Amino acid sequence: MSELRPFSVDVPTAAVDDLRRRLDAVRTPDQPSGAGWEYGVTVDHLGALVRCWRDDFDWYAVQDALNAWPQVLTTIAGQPVHAVHARSPHPDATPLLLLHGWPSTVADFLGILPALTERFHVVAPSLPGFGFSGPTLETGWDLDRHADTLLELMTRCGHERFVVQGGDWGALIGPHVARRAPGRVALVHANALVTAVDWTSGDPKAGLSAEDAAQVYALGAHWRERQGYAAIQSTRPQTLAHALQDSPAGLLAWDLEWFVDYDPAATVQTPIDPLAILTDVTITWLTGTAGSSARTYKEAAQAFGGALPSSGVRTAVACFPGDHTVRGLAERAHHVVRWSRYDRGGHFAALQAPDLLVADLVEACEAHLT
Repeated sequence: MSELRPFSVDVPTAAVDDLRRRLDAVRTPDQPSGAGWEYGVTVDHLGALVRCWRDDFDWYAVQDALNAWPQVLTTIAGQPVHAVHARSPHPDATPLLLLHGWPSTVADFLGILPALTERFHVVAPSLPGFGFSGPTLETGWDLDRHADTLLELMTRCGHERFVVQGGDWGALIGPHVARRAPGRVALVHANALVTAVDWTSGDPKAGLSAEDAAQVYALGAHWRERQGYAAIQSTRPQTLAHALQDSPAGLLAWDLEWFVDYDPAATVQTPIDPLAILTDVTITWLTGTAGSSARTYKEAAQAFGGALPSSGVRTAVACFPGDHTVRGLAERAHHVVRWSRYDRGGHFAALQAPDLLVADLVEACEAHLT
C-alpha cells in the first residue's frame, strides 16, 4: 500500500442532504441577558452563520475548487493520508510541505496555491485525523508519528529535500519534521508559532529580555481566558467527540472559539470570510473527523511542554496579530534566522493575510536557502 493513488473529493448527495436537514432542526440554547462573548459564542453570531450555512453555502462549489488541484491518497503504517500534490510549472522549483492546524483543513490553502506553485512544488496534506485523511483509529499519534508519516509522504511524492511551512499545529509538527530528519529540511517557516513555557524548570523568564518577559505574562493572561477548548481536547476529547459528531451547529460553535478573535484587549485580527469558516467546518463534518482532530491535543501534548530541542535547521517566523509568539522562547526550541511581524492578518494567515504569508515565505527562501 505504498503507492500514491489519485484522489478526488466526491461526497455522497445523501450526506449533504443530511447536513441540511440537521441545520433545519437546530435547537438554540438560552443566553443570559447582557451576556457577550465573555461567556462564549453568542446566540446571534451563531444563528447568523447557521442561516448562511443552510441558505447560502454551496458545498459543491467547494468540492469543485478542491478537485481543480491534483490530489493523492496513500496509506502509511495503516493510516490513510490525503494530500494536494500541486507541481510547479517550473521543473526546478523547490518542494514545499505545507501544513494546516486546528480546526483548519487543506481548503485554507486554496487561495494561495496559485501563487505558491509559481515558486514551489506543493505537498499540502490533510493531517492524520483531519479532513480527507479520515479519523485516526488508534492512540499514539504523538509528534514523532506525525513527523515520520509526513516524511514518508514526501518520499512517496518524490521529494527528498524540501522546505516546510506551517501554522498552528503545522507550526508545531513542521519543526518536528526537521528534528526527525534535519538533513532533509532546507528551511522551516512558521506562523502562529506556539512558544511553550516550561513552568517546571525554575523561572521560565530567566534569560529573557524585559519585553519578552512582559509578553510571557500577557500570554498567560490571554491563555487563561481562551484555553477552555484546549483543556478539554487535551484531557477528555472523547467525551466532546460525541457532541461534535452529532450536531453540526455544535461543531460550528466549538470551532468558532478559535476562528473568531473576540478578545477586546487583543490586537484586532483581520476577520475571516464566513464562507471560509464554513468550508473548514463542513469538511470536518462530512469526513467525521471532529473527534480525531480534537484528539491531537491529547496525543501530541508534548508539543506544549516547552522542552523540545532545536533541530538546528534554519527557521523563519512570521508573526501576525493575535499570535502571542515570544522570540526569546522561540529561540530556545528553534534556530531562528528571520523574525517578521505584521500589523494585519491573524492566526489563520493563509485566510487573513495570504499575500503577506506568501511574500514572507518566498523572501525567507530567497535569503536562506542554499
